[in-house]
Amino acid sequence: MFSRFPKAMLIDLDDTIIAYESGSRDIWRRICQRYIDDLPGWTVTQLIEGIDSYRRWFWSDPERHRLGRLNHVNAGHEVALGAFRQMGIDSADIARRIGDEYVRKRLEIVRPFPGAIETLETLRNSPVRLAMVTNGNSAGQRAKINRFDLARFFDYILVEEEFGVGKPDERVYFHALKKLDAKPSDAWIVGDNLEWEVAAPQRLGITAIWHDTRGRGLPPESNVRPDRIIRALPELLQLEM
Repeated sequence: MFSRFPKAMLIDLDDTIIAYESGSRDIWRRICQRYIDDLPGWTVTQLIEGIDSYRRWFWSDPERHRLGRLNHVNAGHEVALGAFRQMGIDSADIARRIGDEYVRKRLEIVRPFPGAIETLETLRNSPVRLAMVTNGNSAGQRAKINRFDLARFFDYILVEEEFGVGKPDERVYFHALKKLDAKPSDAWIVGDNLEWEVAAPQRLGITAIWHDTRGRGLPPESNVRPDRIIRALPELLQLEM
């Protein structure tokens, strides 16, 4: 098995090791249900549709995305407040409370994907050198890393806020590889984001493995072509390159 592995592997955290995005809409729904009596004339469905519309817009811009992931509390506020403004709901206090509760509840439900910990244990016991490369703020990412005792699997951990820039800046990949004493041609990267973990590292010569967390395949409009596609982290152990 180990002979198939590269010298080094860069692995993403959210929606690669940890299920982060799944359940997001259900959390919004439960929270909106709790506050709906304070918003006469509106339904939970209307609130959810308004929040969905605004959050898709909010996270679609790279700069808003960067600022949002570095401060999830502010992002939660902005999504709820922006949705309320767009819908014409004049209740900033409730919007902030909804945003705060969403951020708390989302962090409470995150869990490693089935088989993820076991896969990391196998890789840790192989000759492969491992780096976690994750975007986001230090407090939030380190809290998840500590909560699930993930640091023990990695030779190096790069967190965007701590390093100063995040994926897809090429300095992130080169720095992580330097820490692992590896060249791009010696390395694989594994993650769910088609730009951050596929297109950008491929341009540097890194083999890119896309984690298709939703199992839907590549978007029809995508021009990005991963070197391999997996639907669960344990599939890494069976890859032939």
